[in-house]
Amino acid sequence: MLVYIRESDKDKIICNVDEKDIAEHLRERLKKEQEEKEHKKKEKAEAHLYTIIKVARDEDLSEQIGKDIYFDLVDHDKVRSFRVQKQLSFNTFKEEVAKEFGIPVQFQRFWLWAKRQNHTYRPNRPLTHIEEAQSVGQLREVSNKVHNAELKLFLEVELGPDLRPIAPPEKTKDDILLFFKLYDPEKEELRYVGRLFVKSTGKPSEILTKLNEMAGYDPDEDIGLYEEIKFEPNVMCEPIDKKLTFRASQLEDGDIVCFQKGPVTVMDSEDHIRYPDVPSYLEYVHNRQVVHFRSLDKPKEDDFCLEMSRLYTYDDVVEKVAQQLGLEDPSKIRLTPHNCYSQQPKPQPIKYRGVEHLSDMLVHYNQTSDILYYEVLDIPLPELQGLKTLKVAFHHATKDEVELSHPNAELRLLEVFYHKIYKVFPPNEKIENINDQYWTLRAEEIPEEEKNLGPHDRLIHVYHFTKDTAQNQMQIQNFGEPFFLVIHEGETLTEIKDRIKKKLQVPDDEFAKWKFAFFSLGRPEYLQDSDIVSSRFQRRDVYGAWEQYLGLEHTDNAPKRAYAVNQNRHTFEKPVKIYN
Repeated sequence: MLVYIRESDKDKIICNVDEKDIAEHLRERLKKEQEEKEHKKKEKAEAHLYTIIKVARDEDLSEQIGKDIYFDLVDHDKVRSFRVQKQLSFNTFKEEVAKEFGIPVQFQRFWLWAKRQNHTYRPNRPLTHIEEAQSVGQLREVSNKVHNAELKLFLEVELGPDLRPIAPPEKTKDDILLFFKLYDPEKEELRYVGRLFVKSTGKPSEILTKLNEMAGYDPDEDIGLYEEIKFEPNVMCEPIDKKLTFRASQLEDGDIVCFQKGPVTVMDSEDHIRYPDVPSYLEYVHNRQVVHFRSLDKPKEDDFCLEMSRLYTYDDVVEKVAQQLGLEDPSKIRLTPHNCYSQQPKPQPIKYRGVEHLSDMLVHYNQTSDILYYEVLDIPLPELQGLKTLKVAFHHATKDEVELSHPNAELRLLEVFYHKIYKVFPPNEKIENINDQYWTLRAEEIPEEEKNLGPHDRLIHVYHFTKDTAQNQMQIQNFGEPFFLVIHEGETLTEIKDRIKKKLQVPDDEFAKWKFAFFSLGRPEYLQDSDIVSSRFQRRDVYGAWEQYLGLEHTDNAPKRAYAVNQNRHTFEKPVKIYN
């Protein structure tokens, strides 16, 4: 910032600042910021002396399951955490827990969590009395094989009939701790209802009454049980046979059992129930995605949002969008993916059924987007893809707008590149062979005189040019719109000039400055008014020889700008040269 100071105020402004010169509220703020900085610095320096212990309880599971999370049991970042010195005995830490949660030490039992091979995270086993006698630092090393400053625990608290904590039951190898979630298909709700110890030799049929009680159902309600096995990369949730033992069903400590009221009938399912059982609901939750749809014309603002499944097919997605827009034909919807880096639509739209699933539409390299752009087409997308889009410029010798001599005028299509005509397309040319990426496609009316060529007439190319002498070398620069001209046997340059002047409607004073040259292989041969022009053009090609043309030398009066047409994207106005 540039600041001007009046010389008379220099000593008053450019001087040492005392504390009294700083406003009181600023002094307080700076002091607070400094204290926070010192505190963080101290915490960082002492971090190696402390362990973070995260304690999950039944209350956390009840709060989170069905709201923040659906799979596994808890988000450890949202549970109570304690910063504890590593040297502290774990038994001493339990006293701190007793103060925090109001659970007497003798009624606390802590479980270690373990990450399983299928990437789920479950309570694995209770701490032993020997482990609880160790320091917190030693315990953390037991629980974490990888280097991690945190110790994650599950606090098991048993409640008596009066809902007061009681001593936890003795745990033997035959006892399995299971966690239970209840699913309601009508409400599409999943919630945590509690945990139970079961005997590995027992059967699910023996605990159905207890589960109904936990759910608030009648004691004899028919319920179906499922084991939530894993959810990454795909959901795995399988029915549990109520007649087999828990051991036979391979259930172990920390496993999750989801249950619901007994089988939903097909009629119910078709009526209003979208996800009739636990596996279909978990599949839906795992794959659901809120997609923000934006009109391609307004790529910065959301038009509407739809909840979809990442497993939706291409047809499912366009059908939902068409429904939202009130469009009868979903095939008229064209979608374009989002570029996560530029925050813009990708250059290429998605082809009709060009991807299998919604998830494929949302992936951009290693990132996943939640934005799609849409267009409503005039014709179905499959039909549009069968067409080829070509950019064609209509040319008239003197007018900018399209004007035909009569409605049924005969047209031709040319290929123009750097102000020269390179090709005239025959009527039977296949569209797929025509390319407008590198050159201009020009449409024009065929003049009557060209349709009635005599045996000795010639059809020649006429190009505009200027000369540029640089470093003792003459360079020819073509510009403007090239055209064809019929010349007759024995016709002089004077006669041809009159026809060119009339065709291009050039004023007399300007046309008087023009020069005319015959070009062959890029070299000009200037012509006199009395020269017979047809004698120069000996070849009888229908549209003239490409390397021979009549050049019109004059000043380029067209607006100086970069050419917008594709093939001339690298052609800019001539640079200004400054000589010393």
